Amino acid sequence: MLAFWGVHIAAIVGIIHLGWSWRGAALAIGAYFVRMVVVTMGYHRYFAHRSFKTSRVFQFLLALGAQSAAQRGVLWWASHHRFHHKHSDTELDIHSAQRQGFWHSHLGWVVGSTFNETDLNLVGDLAKYPELRFLNRGNWPMLPVVALALAFLLLGGLHGLVWGFFVSSVLVWHGSFAINSLSHMFGRRRYATSDDSRNSMLLALLTTGEGWHNNHHHYASSANQGFRWWQIDLTYYVLRILAVFGIVWDLRRPPESALNAPRP
Repeated sequence: MLAFWGVHIAAIVGIIHLGWSWRGAALAIGAYFVRMVVVTMGYHRYFAHRSFKTSRVFQFLLALGAQSAAQRGVLWWASHHRFHHKHSDTELDIHSAQRQGFWHSHLGWVVGSTFNETDLNLVGDLAKYPELRFLNRGNWPMLPVVALALAFLLLGGLHGLVWGFFVSSVLVWHGSFAINSLSHMFGRRRYATSDDSRNSMLLALLTTGEGWHNNHHHYASSANQGFRWWQIDLTYYVLRILAVFGIVWDLRRPPESALNAPRP
């Protein structure tokens, strides 16, 4: 909790101290989109849903990259997200905006101490890898975070640390958390899911494709969340490029029967 708000304070104080900088803003936005792609590709589409396959080496690199966003270990993240899908917008859902309000669904559930434990029963396919268990244990989830902060400091000095790390971290947090909250409150429902998930072009643009949330809850194991050509999904485009080079493979896509399911 203290570290979370400390990063917010460091970002604000840093900007005040350094003064406004268009170059800094560009760095923060660029870092945000790169980090968001890694978060959505790693935490969400790979570890939570296994929507594509990759090597053990790249799996580990995905874990390091995802955890540099300071959203805890990949096993913790995947277990909680799988639980969310199982109980989405029911009384058991750990971050339902409909049941517990915007604040809890956006921030309260992740910064509180209630959900610190990882249910390994939900992630048995991942927990068999000792390197992932190591990254998920104790304070080790913070190792990639510290490494990224030091990299920005060494390469860009205080300017790089403030804009590249602190500001982009705040943006990545709230961009990611907006899917838990806003994507269950605003937007359109193309598919008749059992929850209140919704599609939003704006959120999709801001979160590299995650805003097609009703699509995702309709067919969660798909590597692409933008089901139609006009539904922009930057993370999926990056996955397609990685597939060309053989870094990832077997990208799952929804079948025609799922794409053409009746409207609600």
